[in-house]
Amino acid sequence: MEVTTTPGASVSADVARRIALGAQGFTDTRPGGDVSRRHLRRVLDRVRLIQLDSVNVAVRAHYMPLFSRLGPYPAELVDDAAWTHRARRPRLLVEYWAHEASLLPVADWPLFRWRMREYERKYASRFASLLKDAPGLFDDVLAAVKELGPIGAGPLEDELGLAEGRAKKAPGGWWNRSAVKHACEWLFATGELTTGTRRGFQRLYDLPERVLPPETLSAPPVSDEEAARQLMLRAASAHGIGTEPDLRDYYRLPPARSKVALADLVEQGLVEAVTVQGWQHPAYRHVDARTPRQVTGRALLCPFDPLIWRRERTERIFDFHYRIEIYVPEPKRVYGYYVFPFLLDGQLVGRVDLKTDRMAGVLRARGVFAEPGVDTARVARELAEELRTMALWLELDAVEVGSNGNLVKEVRAALKA
Repeated sequence: MEVTTTPGASVSADVARRIALGAQGFTDTRPGGDVSRRHLRRVLDRVRLIQLDSVNVAVRAHYMPLFSRLGPYPAELVDDAAWTHRARRPRLLVEYWAHEASLLPVADWPLFRWRMREYERKYASRFASLLKDAPGLFDDVLAAVKELGPIGAGPLEDELGLAEGRAKKAPGGWWNRSAVKHACEWLFATGELTTGTRRGFQRLYDLPERVLPPETLSAPPVSDEEAARQLMLRAASAHGIGTEPDLRDYYRLPPARSKVALADLVEQGLVEAVTVQGWQHPAYRHVDARTPRQVTGRALLCPFDPLIWRRERTERIFDFHYRIEIYVPEPKRVYGYYVFPFLLDGQLVGRVDLKTDRMAGVLRARGVFAEPGVDTARVARELAEELRTMALWLELDAVEVGSNGNLVKEVRAALKA
């Protein structure tokens, strides 16, 4: 079903950019002091979810969006919200497949029951083959997690007497992991297991009833259609303004569901169709989205920041072509391995290839680049200051600038000033 609503108001590209930045929390003042769970909630109310990723070149991806919006804060704030559960201080976040592997508010977990069922259908034949080779494996894994959890896949293999499975990776198998790991991931995808905690970045599995609050577990069933509406509404809130594909991508919804859901939201008056000057496709604005008069301040954005997830949208809004080059052979990289765009006063004005060298106690800016037409002296000063702030947050002693990029000389001078 296509969204056939007639666009209403027309807004400029500049207004759309400011709406998007406001929706993502970049017009909120940084605390400037002790950062508490209240500040974390404020960011979560804006972005709705935080992507997880295993890359740890500079800092784990799920820590950086909070720093970009709040400035220096204790990383334990995220750890406590995501992987600690106490009766008087229940966890705020739970892991599931949302945009990708993500941390999302525990109250949103029931909205993904449809995805759990889809995973069950999608991989049914693959896991039927696994069960044929290892009958009873899923039941054994659940029983072991119930007794021992939270627990990782490796210790589960040992517990179940399948340690030799580590050396018997199934070629071409799902994620090419051992049978127990396959089973754990299947049970996680279908909602029978979740992440109890993490050790380093290793997921330790546990039962949902030991992780999620009772009100989440006992929440009434949500129809697939209502779940899609709720997720599209959250996406509209997090975007402020965006096209239907933009909103759909936030939770990776199938187009058939996202288009119907968006049409319903427009009809209900929760989202309004608008025209953005210069955009090729219709846009949709959340009715509560604010239009900031101006956007000031600075932030380094990791490649997995929700503001820039959808690269097409990033280019449309900021005139900033951005691709992650981790998987590009080094001689073909344009900017570097793990590049952070630099946001200054509402514009993406530069990029930095960052690496944390903990052995040396140094934050290495291996490449620093200014976008065409910017005030390079000012960008260098602001970027140098933000790099210093990030280094202090990461408990590093210094910032060192490499030789790659058109802003090297200026940033080096700014760091010495």
